[in-house]
Formats: sequence, C-alpha cells, structure tokens
Amino acid sequence: MINDTTYTPDDIAKMFKISKHTVYELIKRGELNAFKVGNKMRVNPEEVERYKNRTQAYQTKPNQPVASKPSNPIKPSLSSTVRLTGSHDFLVEQLTKYVSQHTDIQLQPTYIGSLEGLMMVYRGSADVAAVHLLDPTSKEYNIPFIKQLFVHERISVISLASREQGFIVAKGNPKKITCFGDLTRKDVVLVNRQKGSGTRFLLDAYLAEQEIKPNDVMGYENEEWNHLGTASHISRGSADVGFGIRSAAVQLGLDFIPVTEEQFDLVFRWTSENEEELSRLHDLICSDEFKSTIAKIPGYKLKGLGEIKYKTN
Repeated sequence: MINDTTYTPDDIAKMFKISKHTVYELIKRGELNAFKVGNKMRVNPEEVERYKNRTQAYQTKPNQPVASKPSNPIKPSLSSTVRLTGSHDFLVEQLTKYVSQHTDIQLQPTYIGSLEGLMMVYRGSADVAAVHLLDPTSKEYNIPFIKQLFVHERISVISLASREQGFIVAKGNPKKITCFGDLTRKDVVLVNRQKGSGTRFLLDAYLAEQEIKPNDVMGYENEEWNHLGTASHISRGSADVGFGIRSAAVQLGLDFIPVTEEQFDLVFRWTSENEEELSRLHDLICSDEFKSTIAKIPGYKLKGLGEIKYKTN
C-alpha cells in the first residue's frame, strides 16, 4: 500500500489471493476502477471495499446450492467511458467516486500533471483535463494556455473550485519557514512536484519572480507525483517543506502556510462519441447533491462550481 491511501495491483493480488494479471484484467474490464499516478496504477481503498462487497454477494452461504453465473455478464459499455487526465486533486478523486456510484459512466483518471493532461486532450487521447496552470504574464489561470491550443476543437472550460496553495511543513513549523527566501537556507530540504504539474509551474513562477535559482534550493530535484505524496515526505521527515494544497496538509496533521489561491478547472473536449456522457457529467457537477459531498473538504472554495468560463463552437 502506498502512503496508507491507495493500493497497487500487487497489494490487491495478495489481498484477494489472485494473480496480478487477473487484477489488470479486472481493471481493463471496468470491474475494478483504477487510476494512474505517472506510469503507476493505483486503486482507492473505497473501490477495493466496493469490489470486495460485490464479490461476496456472489459467494454462497453454507448449505445453499451454488447459483449458476450468467454466461454473458454485462460489461461496461465503451461508449460510457470518459477519459480524465491532468492534475491530481482531491475534488477530482471525489468526482470519480461520485460518478461511479450514481451513474453508469466509467470515469477513468490518469494523473500526469496539468500541462501533459491538457496536451492529451488536445491530441484527442483524453476527453477531460483537470488543470491549474498560471500564465506568468497575465496572471490568469488556464484560459491563456487553452486559447493557444484549441482553435478548431469544440471545448468548454468548467469551473471546479479555487484552492489554497502554500507551504506544507511539519506540525509546529520547527524550521520557521514563512517565505520563499527560506527555501534557500542550508538547513531546509524541499520536496518538489514533477515537471509539467500546475504546482511546479506555480512554484517556478514565484522563484523566478524573487530571482531564486533552482540550484540554490536543496531538494529542488526531488519530485513527487501528487499532493499526498508530497505531504508524506514532510510527515516522515525526509523533507522539511513542500509546495502544495491545504487539504493534503490537513489529512496528515501537518501545518500549512498559505501563499495564494488558484483556480482549478476542467476542460471538456466534445466529440460526437462523448457528447452524451460529457453532458451528463456536467449536469452532475452542477448538482447540489455533488456539491454537498465535497463542501467539507478543507482548502477549497466552490463559488462558481460547474460554470462554463470559456468555450469554443
């Protein structure tokens, strides 16, 4: 298990006493929902529990005859699969769970960073990108990048939330880290995010603004692929500070020094094949019920949730 929050295919194979190949087949058939962090497959504990409960439903009770299984079990329709890529975020995780619980849509996330996620949508390799990219010139999020890329494609930019970004530090902030200048101290070790992530973009913009060179920051080259992974380094003492979101700090009982609020959006690329699914997904995001499921997650403001901020015809 990774950081006590997700399972690998190896973990699941040991848990259910099946082969790793079988686990990948379950994921491929849509019977076990998984997501990628970089090039590594992960499964949430809630999804493992859901699969376990469903499996137990087929097990026979003592002294009862074995029920025959249907010869042609229903499999998820490929037309109901929505490929989501881009930045890792806890709201996106909640959205993925909510969609699987309330619809027949298979929302398949791959967390590879905002920039690469946007490029995958541009190339037609994904339907939705989760992004938070700051344009250093205009100080505007996401729209400047989208306008440069999408000219002939039909896209919509859906507002998800604004969220707090800042310094994640150990409880009590023992190194007294309060500003970017502190990152150049010899007694401070940073854990960074991977290249192409929106958080890495934001950190680099602040460092450049204050004329701090990456070589002056210990640990700048140490990369993590999601916010919880970043926070875990702080929790176990392998780094002193990370730049990330408040929610990750809260989950691991760490301190958080806010720096800015950023805009987190979803970019829909509409096609004739996914139009029905994306319309249903947008309606779900706008629903009061979905909003109530994410309202208590710390570090987010949901004003404008579901609003279309920009679109092309």
